[in-house]
Amino acid sequence: MKMTASTRLVGGVTIVDLSGRIVLGEGSAGVRDLVRNLIKEGNKKILLNLRDVDYIDSSGLGELVNAFTIMRSQGGELKLLNLTKMVRALLQITKLLTVFDITDDEASSLKSFSPAILPSSLPAPIMG
Repeated sequence: MKMTASTRLVGGVTIVDLSGRIVLGEGSAGVRDLVRNLIKEGNKKILLNLRDVDYIDSSGLGELVNAFTIMRSQGGELKLLNLTKMVRALLQITKLLTVFDITDDEASSLKSFSPAILPSSLPAPIMG
């Protein structure tokens, strides 16, 4: 089954709902291109929902790590949501389970992202 992706924005976090297989060829290239495009658009908080991903090969795994590294280098965050048993086992075997921030609850994932750094519109306090 070919990988498909849909994106939605929730509270400043871009959630990417992936389904299918992330494998050598279209699937892994699709993840890479998708994340790169999201970064170019200014998205600094990306949550990959893997609930409907039934298979990831080594190339697909490499693209997840690459996406994570790119996000970090750009000052962003990339997290994983809803791993299937197979994907969780793959990340555990490859010792990548501790690299990614992984949750099984979307609300908890959304809250775990760093708050946006907004410029303060309040004047600085006067010390005297």
